[in-house]
Amino acid sequence: MLINKTDIIEFKRSLNFLHMEELKDICSRFSLSTKGKKIELIARILHFIKTGEKLTSPKFPKASYAGPGQNNTLSKNSLMLKGAYKNDLRTRLFFKKLIGEHFHFTAFGIDWLNERWLSGNPPTYQEFADMWVKEKLRREAQAPSPKEEWAYISFIQDYFNKLPDASHEDMKAAWASERQKRKDYVSNALRNLRA
Repeated sequence: MLINKTDIIEFKRSLNFLHMEELKDICSRFSLSTKGKKIELIARILHFIKTGEKLTSPKFPKASYAGPGQNNTLSKNSLMLKGAYKNDLRTRLFFKKLIGEHFHFTAFGIDWLNERWLSGNPPTYQEFADMWVKEKLRREAQAPSPKEEWAYISFIQDYFNKLPDASHEDMKAAWASERQKRKDYVSNALRNLRA
């Protein structure tokens, strides 16, 4: 186990700098599932480091899935069911009618939809549209921070805020250096864990 809370925080922060293949390699070393998004792999690794237990992938309840033969009916009151819902041109055009031409699929929309599916409470298309408009307005009023797992975006934003006249080459070199430090931190922490 990592010794203290500070180590866990720094370890998690450093995991966000790793590429998917590197995270999958860590999962494989501990016989953890390598399936899922970056945030899921990081959560799986952290849970194992903290508890020694293998975290299973979250399962969507039956209520979130489309039944056999259920198709993607596009109406305000239809449920957005996993397995029937599609992020395709037809669906995007439907949302543009509900919301306006400025609609586009976003990470916050997909995250919200997955949360609703995981809770067994799939939303209607209208509920999704209402959430999207509200969240879009909130984000326009107050710019959100990038997700933790988007370490590259955060790093670039911070770098150019501090050094607005820096060249692209300088930024690439700074990123490579920081990413290597983070990789080394993770490697050393895992080595100490096994010692």
